[in-house]
Amino acid sequence: MPDIHYVYLIASVLAASLSQLLLKKGAMQHHASLWREYWNPWVLCGYLVLLGSVFLTICGLRGLDYLNAPIVESLGYVLVPVLGAVFFREKLGWRRLVGIGCIVVGMVVFYI
Repeated sequence: MPDIHYVYLIASVLAASLSQLLLKKGAMQHHASLWREYWNPWVLCGYLVLLGSVFLTICGLRGLDYLNAPIVESLGYVLVPVLGAVFFREKLGWRRLVGIGCIVVGMVVFYI
């Protein structure tokens, strides 16, 4: 069974990635005023999920070595473009895929 602190960190990365999707969805809509731009359901939910991600990160970092935390947190750099391609039909061009590959290789090299 994996250490519960790793589960907290992975859940934190997933929550932060989800919050970025919610914030982008809110930013894609046009609003009548600046007030409504920040007080729409997408943005509010995005910030609430991001706040939850902060608490999950704190719980995860509480019981892990700081050497392992950057590896798990780097998953967000891979997850956000993939989720953007799935939900917003964004293009994953070769440059973006090479960048994601460099991040994954960097994670492996860092862990070794």
